Amino acid sequence: MKRPNRYRGKRRTEVASEEQLAFVGEKDARKNYRKRSGSQTVRALSVNKVNINKKDGKTIRATVKNVAGNDADPNYVRRNIVTKGAILETDAGMVRVTSRPGMHGVVSGVPVDE
Repeated sequence: MKRPNRYRGKRRTEVASEEQLAFVGEKDARKNYRKRSGSQTVRALSVNKVNINKKDGKTIRATVKNVAGNDADPNYVRRNIVTKGAILETDAGMVRVTSRPGMHGVVSGVPVDE
């Protein structure tokens, strides 16, 4: 693409999507975003429950208390932001997030073996 002139702003197709951070909150909240050609994606705004996939094939649902660790950014731990790879403290133990809440709209994880 050629470099835009000074007077030309960005077109709708050139604008990047906004960064969507999922916080630990009182309830699960999601937002639908329209993509190109009418398709939609769901993003998580706040997280209260997490789906825990155990090794025996069973899945349980637990309540999130707070974020215990995050290798992506230490500030995410202070601000209780949930991303992929974050360690969550739940009522069922520690869980590592395997889904992308800002892209998938759900929070799934596996137990952390201690």
